[in-house]
Amino acid sequence: MPLRSSYPPSKLDMASSMKTLLSDESRYLKSFNLFLDRSTEHKCMQVFIDEILPGELASIGDGKCSFNVLGVGSGAGAVDLQMLSKLQLKYPGASVNNEIVEPSSEQIHNYKVLVAKTPNLENVSFNWNKMTSSEYENHVKENKENKTFDFIHMIQMLYYVSDPAATIKFFHSLLGPKGKLLIILVSGTSGWSHLWKTFKHQLCFNEFSQYITTQDIKEYLDSTGLKYQHYDLPSYLDITECFTEGDEKGELLMDFLTETCEFNKTAPPDLKAKIMSFLRQPECTTEKDGKIIFNNTLGAIMVEP
Repeated sequence: MPLRSSYPPSKLDMASSMKTLLSDESRYLKSFNLFLDRSTEHKCMQVFIDEILPGELASIGDGKCSFNVLGVGSGAGAVDLQMLSKLQLKYPGASVNNEIVEPSSEQIHNYKVLVAKTPNLENVSFNWNKMTSSEYENHVKENKENKTFDFIHMIQMLYYVSDPAATIKFFHSLLGPKGKLLIILVSGTSGWSHLWKTFKHQLCFNEFSQYITTQDIKEYLDSTGLKYQHYDLPSYLDITECFTEGDEKGELLMDFLTETCEFNKTAPPDLKAKIMSFLRQPECTTEKDGKIIFNNTLGAIMVEP
């Protein structure tokens, strides 16, 4: 379900035979990487970064020659570096202080490896914080840090905080006078949204998993009066293998879709049958050239200061 970033919270002891996928970080990362391979998630983000982000970044400059950027739940850094490249193109020669909040040691290592082999980062400094967003918030408050940021991005991570609204409020408070906060989540029109609404209570094992979409975030922002721009990012996920009994990759994708470790082996037969049937409904999937394609549409929200 909302397993979209490399942002799993601490492992939990589960009483049921069905356990959250977050209880097995190795299997979680396998299913997550397979999801990226089978979906157009990063491609649709790339379109947003190429076509829309430069225009949004144009207003944060105002003669600045140095920028502070904060990535929350950045994972292995692939999307971060794409966005940094657009910032560098928009403001040639400017220095960038790039701060990262990421709780996974493995993903931080992968991020550092990627930085080491990526050219044209001479003007970018990196500071990795191995912590969750709530730990980072506590750190900032305890140390009474007054640092502000020109650009903050929170991509596919608000599912993993106990209070998404409070988290947005805190990070929004770190924006400079012309800064912008980017939030990317699944869309309220996506297959994920329909799946969550129908099976939330059968599959929600974890107090940290928030079954939220961009629609929920827009409602919160509207209630606070904050100004924002919203962009739909059409995306698709090939889940054909999920319908082949015993297919290893199909089972990993089902784990990802249901947020359940070894879903096919541990789920009650009636629940499994209901979900497999639901996934074939037009609210979730379409069939094209013999492939079963899940609606993975995302939404990007750019919040003003």
